[in-house]
Amino acid sequence: MNLKITILAGDGIGPEVTHEAVSILKAVAEFGGHDFTFTEALLGGVAITAEGTPIPQKTIDICLASDAVLLGAVGDNKFNHLSPDKRPESGLLQIRQHLGGFANLRPCLAFAALAENSPLRPEVTKDVDILFVRELLGGLYFGGPRWWNKETGEAINTMRYTRDEVVRVARIAFQLAQKRRKKLTQVDKANVLEVSQLWRATVDEIAKEFPDVTVEHQLVDSMAIHLMNRPRDFDVVLTENLFGDILSDESGVISGSLGMLPSATIGGKVNLYEPVHGSAPDIAGQGKANPLGAILTAAMVLRHSGGLEREALAVEAAVAKVLAEGHRTGDIARGKDEITTTTQMGKLVHQALTETLDRHESMHAV
Repeated sequence: MNLKITILAGDGIGPEVTHEAVSILKAVAEFGGHDFTFTEALLGGVAITAEGTPIPQKTIDICLASDAVLLGAVGDNKFNHLSPDKRPESGLLQIRQHLGGFANLRPCLAFAALAENSPLRPEVTKDVDILFVRELLGGLYFGGPRWWNKETGEAINTMRYTRDEVVRVARIAFQLAQKRRKKLTQVDKANVLEVSQLWRATVDEIAKEFPDVTVEHQLVDSMAIHLMNRPRDFDVVLTENLFGDILSDESGVISGSLGMLPSATIGGKVNLYEPVHGSAPDIAGQGKANPLGAILTAAMVLRHSGGLEREALAVEAAVAKVLAEGHRTGDIARGKDEITTTTQMGKLVHQALTETLDRHESMHAV
């Protein structure tokens, strides 16, 4: 397997967690005899500092010439004085547009070893396995007109979707549901918003193509509650950009930390992968960042861009093993837990992955 992977480490803790994710990908490549090549490029605050723009043209060109893009995080408070289109976050929105991925996959798994980390009762989070499918290129984040008139004290954002935009992401969500537990929950605000009424009607239409998948609709406010008191009832959750952003972040309560959540954006020219957490500039460079979200994101690179399902499962198993052994970064530590640094956690997963791959190879040989 040959893969050209562009690395956009970005800002804050991005370079730290991305380093550990790349280390895992290199281990898989070495073990399996795969040819993974890595090219670094600038995005976000580091690009503003070096190039005067959050997304240089050469970064776009490098990404479009790759098979996958692995992103760390973007954002730095020192750029908050800039207009929204000049800030680091603008680079993230633009790279998503250039790559064209419209379906953002955000898994939420409740690791047994972290059951006590969630403020929810263990019996509530036990065996939770949700896949959020968030539409990524439409809605309030990209709709126009949009402006802020500071003189008049007015601001406008526009939530806009077309039927075709809903159809394409809905089909991906249904296809994923067919491979899982065959249940899809569509989330909207159809009692108030015409855009949500479009979503609901379109999903019902597409559902006829997938008669083996059970479909339900939830209003976003009730879904926010149900996600906390009966998360096991959900399998694939499909929703628009803003609601998907909020609900998938809320699911960090189930997993124990935002630092545990990976994501993949598919459907475009090149898949984009990034952990859900932000750049956390307040802890950057201190070895406090949790690299597991980035490492689990690397597993998604293997699965969705490399077609390496066995290796992806091995990475996920290695993370579960390290957690079961009691290793914790600060965000998932409790009480008297010994704190593991970013680098130490990466090395522990690397070791567990090597053991897992060796065991699988021995079983295959037998």
